[in-house]
Amino acid sequence: MRRFRRRLIFNGLRSMDASVSPPSHRVSLRDQSLSTVILLCGLALVLSGCQSGGWLVKKQPDWSAFGQTAHSKDASQKPSERTMQTLRQFDLAGRLEEDPEHVLRQLQAILRHERIAGILFAHAELANMLAEKSEEEDEKRAFDLYVTAAADCYEYLFDDRFAQDRNAYDPQFRKVCDVYNESLDRAMRLANRHGGLKPGLQHFCHCGTDSILFRVHSQLEHLQRSDFEKFEFVSDYEISGLPNHYRTYGLGVPLIAERGNLPENQQLEAHYPPGLSIPVTAYLRILPPRQMGPEGAMVREAVLELYDPLRTPSVQVADHQVPLQSDSTTPLAYFLDNIEYTDTAAATSGLLRPDETPYPGGLYMLEPYQPGKIPVLLVHGIWATPISWMTMFNDLRSVPEIREHYQFWCYFYPTGEPFVYTAADLRDQMVQLRNIVDPENREPALEQIVMVGHSMGGLISRLQSVDSGDLFWKQVAQQPLDMAKADPQTRQQIQRLFFFRANPSVRRVVTIATPFAGSDLSNPATQWLGSKLIEPPKIISDSLSKLNRENPELLNNEVADMTPTSLEMLAPGSAALKALAAAPRAPWVVYHNILGRTESRDFLHRVTGDGDGVVSTSSAQVGDVVSEIIVDADHDSIHRHPRTILEVRRILLEHLDAIRAGGHHAVSSSHPPARDSTTSRAVPPESDDTQSF
Repeated sequence: MRRFRRRLIFNGLRSMDASVSPPSHRVSLRDQSLSTVILLCGLALVLSGCQSGGWLVKKQPDWSAFGQTAHSKDASQKPSERTMQTLRQFDLAGRLEEDPEHVLRQLQAILRHERIAGILFAHAELANMLAEKSEEEDEKRAFDLYVTAAADCYEYLFDDRFAQDRNAYDPQFRKVCDVYNESLDRAMRLANRHGGLKPGLQHFCHCGTDSILFRVHSQLEHLQRSDFEKFEFVSDYEISGLPNHYRTYGLGVPLIAERGNLPENQQLEAHYPPGLSIPVTAYLRILPPRQMGPEGAMVREAVLELYDPLRTPSVQVADHQVPLQSDSTTPLAYFLDNIEYTDTAAATSGLLRPDETPYPGGLYMLEPYQPGKIPVLLVHGIWATPISWMTMFNDLRSVPEIREHYQFWCYFYPTGEPFVYTAADLRDQMVQLRNIVDPENREPALEQIVMVGHSMGGLISRLQSVDSGDLFWKQVAQQPLDMAKADPQTRQQIQRLFFFRANPSVRRVVTIATPFAGSDLSNPATQWLGSKLIEPPKIISDSLSKLNRENPELLNNEVADMTPTSLEMLAPGSAALKALAAAPRAPWVVYHNILGRTESRDFLHRVTGDGDGVVSTSSAQVGDVVSEIIVDADHDSIHRHPRTILEVRRILLEHLDAIRAGGHHAVSSSHPPARDSTTSRAVPPESDDTQSF
């Protein structure tokens, strides 16, 4: 998979502690050839394994998503035995085949005098059956009948006039729920073909002597009418690219709503990935009949309400709390399946040509912004994109308490950039997004950010929680910056990269397979190869070159001669990693750590030693965390491993508990805490300080 991408670790600060000469002088041809083979093998693994073969498979709806057993077309057009019994009781069975419309009208007439649930169900089932037969010839007629069937089912379930006949243990009761969902789904498909699902639209339906006013109303407070680019039906798709499929069961039709671009708020739109899709559930509520029109006819109202089931898992009907049918995974897979780039293409472009990559990076929200919810910010590693987080995102969002209190953001960046530049960009983007969504700084949830970083993403996340002082500058310079001659733009760029403060909004940092002490896979041979493959960002090399020309004695000799594409940053004992380790951390931040260790004895493990195949166990451990676990996983898969996801889940719930208790779990930087047990409600009770699964 992506193992070798961690070897080509960021261009950046050069190690001042390295005792070796430039690789071109010191590396033997044999070592270079061996490293070339290793690099090419790693690249082949990446290209063959980091992109899913597809997230969705298109299929014909069989209505099994509504709890029904798939049936053939012929079977679906035959009424149930319970309905046939009702028709026989009222001497209507003989007329069904030759004149079903007459049977429907007769059942309507009987219902005006006989409030019996079985008759209402027979009417609903026959209306649904006739609608299906009418679809090809008369779509309007079919739509009217489907809405009528759904309205009948609603009254069966909730109208007090049928309460005496209702029995939740009766198979017919469960069948009514299925017919409601199926009829609503089919009616919406017909309306959707003609743009009839936009909030605010309405349509009169007629069935026999009954009339129903059908209208669409959005209950999505965080989305406006213009937000919807289009709707897709969940039942048209089958998940293929995510291991777990999260659904809830109840009433309603799960939809995929693709957001459109809102031109009136382009600043905010820049923080949404293009084509973002969200789960929506359509629920048809039937209101009591009322007089309408010049003749004062009694008309039922059928209001199609659109809900975000992640925010509204149930609706109130009189004294009933009704769960909504929902699907949160299929809209996510639909979004991933329609992204304009592949994981491989974007990751490779961002690594090798960070200045020229066509894939827009930035800080993105994976769901519409939700005031009052705490951001969980996911930062990917080398030669990766935010797509690598989707398994974790899908699993964590399925937990009701996490879904209720957290919202998920991700940072997408070209991984060929030096990590000091990447961290500076993320720092700026976090401030920018906060100013857009909360310009007056009144949202306390935005002061409780949890960052989760994989591999180098863990180092970038750490950099959001420390003060640099002059530690990073001293690694490249022999004199203070204020003594240097520089134009304002160059000085500002250098200050942005090397001098920074901890973000006061970041309260927890979770690092996964992070090379705190470097990796033995960063060696002179791989660093030399990386310098040949990776094109450095011009803004950094130009700033350093300009600074060096105007101040010949300012920069260390090694820095003055280098282009910042070397991989020494990850060399064990590198100056950059030492500076990060020595940087004072913010006392309000709590750290957690997850590392991988496998029993494999392949070539990579023989190079890196005990660990995940890229980062050794000793390098991935760090002493200032409150919890640390070991997961039996390699470097590429650890952030998708169930035990890792369970641990992040535990940490997020712990964070909520700390906030409810009125504290932030602040930790003194001068007294690092002892490692704590990681047992909790989310992880089986293994209470070792460092756990191995």
